[in-house]
Amino acid sequence: MTRRIASGPAEGWLSLLLVLIMCVTLAWAIDDVAPVMTRDRFTDFLMWAAIGGVLVGFAGPKLGLGRWRTYLLGAVIAALVVPWLVGENLRSDGSFGGRFEATAASAVKAYFELVYQGSPYTNEYGHHLWVIGLLVWATSMFAAYATFGHRRPLNAVVLIGTALVVNMALTTNDQLGYMVLYSVAAMVLLIRFHALDEQAEWLRRRIGDPTAISGIYLRGGSIFIVLAVVGSYALTMAASSAPLAGAWDGVSNNVVEVSRSLAKFLPGGANTRNLGNEFGEDTQIRGFWISDDQVYATISLSPDEDDDLYWRVLTYDTFNLTGWSASPTSEVTRPADDPLLEGTLEDVADTVLTRPVTFTVQPVGYRGPYMLSPHRPDTVNQTTALRTLEPGGLFAYMRRNASTNPYTVTAVVPIRGEGGLESNRLIEAGTDYPQEIRDRYLSFPAESLGPASLDVLAQMIAAAPNGAESSPYEIAKTMETLFHRKDLFTYDQDVQDLPCVEENLSSVECFAKYKQGYCQHYATTMAVFLRARGIPARIADGFLPGDRDERSGIETLLGRNRHQWVEVFFPGYGWVPFDPTGGDISELEPLPTGAPLASTTPRPSFSNVPGGTAFATRDPRDDGPTGVGSVRGQGGGPTAGLLGAVAVLLATAVGALMFMVWRRGPRGETSPDRAYGSVTRLAARLGFAPRPNQTVYEYAGALAEVLPEARPQLETVAHAKVEATYGRGSLGADGLQLLRDAERRLRVLMLRLLFRRDRRPRR
Repeated sequence: MTRRIASGPAEGWLSLLLVLIMCVTLAWAIDDVAPVMTRDRFTDFLMWAAIGGVLVGFAGPKLGLGRWRTYLLGAVIAALVVPWLVGENLRSDGSFGGRFEATAASAVKAYFELVYQGSPYTNEYGHHLWVIGLLVWATSMFAAYATFGHRRPLNAVVLIGTALVVNMALTTNDQLGYMVLYSVAAMVLLIRFHALDEQAEWLRRRIGDPTAISGIYLRGGSIFIVLAVVGSYALTMAASSAPLAGAWDGVSNNVVEVSRSLAKFLPGGANTRNLGNEFGEDTQIRGFWISDDQVYATISLSPDEDDDLYWRVLTYDTFNLTGWSASPTSEVTRPADDPLLEGTLEDVADTVLTRPVTFTVQPVGYRGPYMLSPHRPDTVNQTTALRTLEPGGLFAYMRRNASTNPYTVTAVVPIRGEGGLESNRLIEAGTDYPQEIRDRYLSFPAESLGPASLDVLAQMIAAAPNGAESSPYEIAKTMETLFHRKDLFTYDQDVQDLPCVEENLSSVECFAKYKQGYCQHYATTMAVFLRARGIPARIADGFLPGDRDERSGIETLLGRNRHQWVEVFFPGYGWVPFDPTGGDISELEPLPTGAPLASTTPRPSFSNVPGGTAFATRDPRDDGPTGVGSVRGQGGGPTAGLLGAVAVLLATAVGALMFMVWRRGPRGETSPDRAYGSVTRLAARLGFAPRPNQTVYEYAGALAEVLPEARPQLETVAHAKVEATYGRGSLGADGLQLLRDAERRLRVLMLRLLFRRDRRPRR
């Protein structure tokens, strides 16, 4: 007799195709978010990682390898395949070995910069691709083995579905198509396995024709799937509730703070959902700028206030090629209404050129600890932690306990007009910078300026009123004016298509070469240009003037008001803001010219710091920039949609894993005594313990009255218990399998007892 060789798996090739569709859909959805360096082409390889994981998870049980040997084999193959796929996106020679070398070099360099050097961020991105690829591979392998090894496709559906929903909540892209495709594949897979199980049950019990029942399930299931998908899609198109639109509204600020500490290990995506305008001690210059209409805060000012005020939150002093960060700070706690800057280097008590302005901030969409204020804050009506850069006590930011409670600030702002802070005063301010200012605000990495940026800088210096001999104010004003020219620079919130990452350009060189960007590019380029000319400059992060009601004086700050600009230091006058950003956005009001000053002897800005020698300007094409500092890595990090979601994603994954473990039940051999004991112990914990005078059948019947849907499984467990205990019988392989399935099913069904504690099994 010739033995017939099976031409396909027992579950059918269609089942394998359905699992492939689910896993590839997950890969496509992640690729759509462009989670690494805003380039979706970097993650195109995820589809192949998903296919590889599915094939290993499918082949393992079919070859009789078992779970752990299958996973070990899959890990070895992934260690060879995924780095090779990642290497295609890195700067490699394209050879087999070259791709491996590029991936390894990128991962090692990232580890060296992030862990060994302690840099806040790194320019490398190969390690992100590697990790994401391994996660997709592992998820796909688990889904395939759960389906074909354990014959539990529900576990695969739950895991991949959870990942898809989380991905949808994180991104601003429309991913409904991915969810529809996944849903169809998942439902067909579940119905198909249910039909196979019923068919096997009919064969085991020798009940009629098993193909007939299989056909009924498949036909009925197909009709259900079509109606469910069409109905759900129609409802989605017609509904206006947008359930995921506010998925992250009101997310705990503690979660955001914790996730920011993990920022250097996370990629920055292009299409992630914004949790609101989050601030931190570093900021990364990416290929896009998030702008929305979410309300950040409302500010109550006097109705008589006429100035449009820029609302500063933080300042940054250290440039690291693709971002800014604040140097290590020290904290001083100021009681309510005490002078904030007293005793610091920024304690400049101008009474002639400045005026006080008092306002109340009511946080709305942002509940973080950072406080805002225009120009120089003086007092706050609550205890405030002042953070200053050391040495010298230079202002970095001020914090309070994160809260939605309002706070009132009195700040000192320049008087703009006759007798106030006029441009002629700043022209004559000179370059007698304190040593702390020179040390802190003149350094930048040597790689910041390339051929394009040096050429643009030279042209700007030549355009100043007196060329290279112009005063710092004239140079700064000339730069600001030229940056505003739309024929020279283009304001664009999305510059992801520029090849700056591939060309390994700094943000300054990228902007100077392609002349496209948003406020971070404009401000960064101007600040570095000024430092190259020996003029102290820093970056301010905050908000443009918002929409103000003229009658009530209430000003509303929206997400689209988020902005960065430049502050330039002038001896005797402190920090003066400049906004180089062009385009159709607001800019700082120009300083009035005022009467010419024959000579100026401005009062020193810092009474406790002796004046330094004049800082001579120089040609930017000299041997190197003045005071080149160390590179600390990229500033900033992923959008808060991705950062805050890390904790949610981990919690969801852990919850899904716990549910699957719970559903699987205890490990080891199954016996009637063990199964019955497990059921009674679980029921007792849920308040449905058996009574001392109840028999096994009586208790099972009473519990079935509370859980009618569990009656078949309860009868199976009770019958096995009675047969084994009183009949001294033993169950065969089929009987033990039925008992095992009944126990696992009961572990899920009995969770409903949590909501039925008002009814007790009585008999």
